[in-house]
Amino acid sequence: MFLGGPGPRHPRDIVVLGLVGVMTDLELSWSGALSVHDRAADYLWSHLEDRSVRFLPSQFASMFFSTLGQLVVGRGDPAGRRAGLAVLGRMYQRFKLHPYHDTVIAAAMVDTVGRFAGDCWVPELAGVWERGCRRALRLAERAAGALGDGPQVTVGEIEASEAVSDGVAVLTVRPMRRLRYLPGQALPVCTPRLPGLWRWYSPANAPRPDGTVEFHVRAVSGGVVSPVLVERLAPGEQLWLGSACDVGLSLEAAAGGADLLLAAGGTGLAPLRALVEQVGTAPAGRQVTLVVGSRTLLDLYDAVALDKLAEAHRDWLTVVLAFADDDEVEPAAQGDLLSVALYHYRRGQAVYVCGPPRLIEAARHRLPAAGVALESLHLAVTFERALGPAQLTRQRSSRSCQVEPALGDDAPRDGISQPSGS
Repeated sequence: MFLGGPGPRHPRDIVVLGLVGVMTDLELSWSGALSVHDRAADYLWSHLEDRSVRFLPSQFASMFFSTLGQLVVGRGDPAGRRAGLAVLGRMYQRFKLHPYHDTVIAAAMVDTVGRFAGDCWVPELAGVWERGCRRALRLAERAAGALGDGPQVTVGEIEASEAVSDGVAVLTVRPMRRLRYLPGQALPVCTPRLPGLWRWYSPANAPRPDGTVEFHVRAVSGGVVSPVLVERLAPGEQLWLGSACDVGLSLEAAAGGADLLLAAGGTGLAPLRALVEQVGTAPAGRQVTLVVGSRTLLDLYDAVALDKLAEAHRDWLTVVLAFADDDEVEPAAQGDLLSVALYHYRRGQAVYVCGPPRLIEAARHRLPAAGVALESLHLAVTFERALGPAQLTRQRSSRSCQVEPALGDDAPRDGISQPSGS
């Protein structure tokens, strides 16, 4: 029997196939409901309203439905599941949910998925979905407690999408509510084109008076989300935005206003550029060296913005370019990012590194061996493990949550521990 084929299956088939068969049917049922997620989300909202469970604002129904459903199915990239659980935890907190809501939410999800799954639905899936919803909501409750008070989820509108190099786009987004974040932090981002598939991205700017934020996105070959963000989104479309989390790049960690050495690989430049903008609001004598690495000159996607930044802050900012595989550039600019960064390192600097996971791992070993003090080394989190209650730590302030460092992202990778998803 072909497991992925259309049409209903006899209940005994599920028993014979065991867990693998059940999981396949679970995913198929979710795909059916997700294909009409707006209608399904409206139905879920109506189901809850009819039972006088009125915690869910209608404008967040699709976000809640798709995020919960993706967590129940539990497949996909671990970093995305981590982001989705952080978002569901925030919604659990915002909507003032309690354990006694689990029963009615699980029943609503079972009814909704069963109604819209079509021929993929078999009666035995009702129990699977109910148990899965309860588990996901218990995790969300514990995540909400660990995250504590802080910014909530919101919606943003894309004002501009600019292709700045092959496979890289800069998205300018205006949130409906001003985002509360610190430069260097990351937040979950989701497009309603792929509801429930969350990815981590860091704003490339310090908070602006107009409230807009920039996201730098590289399309991953074979990725699910990033090619849609780069190639298909247009001005006027929405993005769902979670609340910001610390990912190891906050300037608050640089003790005593130390000088900074920032090493950025690829679109890992985004949060480090935001740090430069933050210093620019109050330099206070701090010297900053920003080393930007790419494979070739053609791969350097933010050259114009870097020139403007260097010109505006020439008294305290030095921008250095490093090209790992380009014989046409001047010899001083040839070399891998970490080697060039070490050449510019001066004792006492706080060192920040953001880029592909392999860069982070290399920095974790090479820089201390070259004399960079561990307490001065700040490496970006890369979110490989799915978020669980044991991995959540309480936030330091009401402005952000803090997540435990973890390595990696979905494969194939988008090449940034910035943190961005596939």
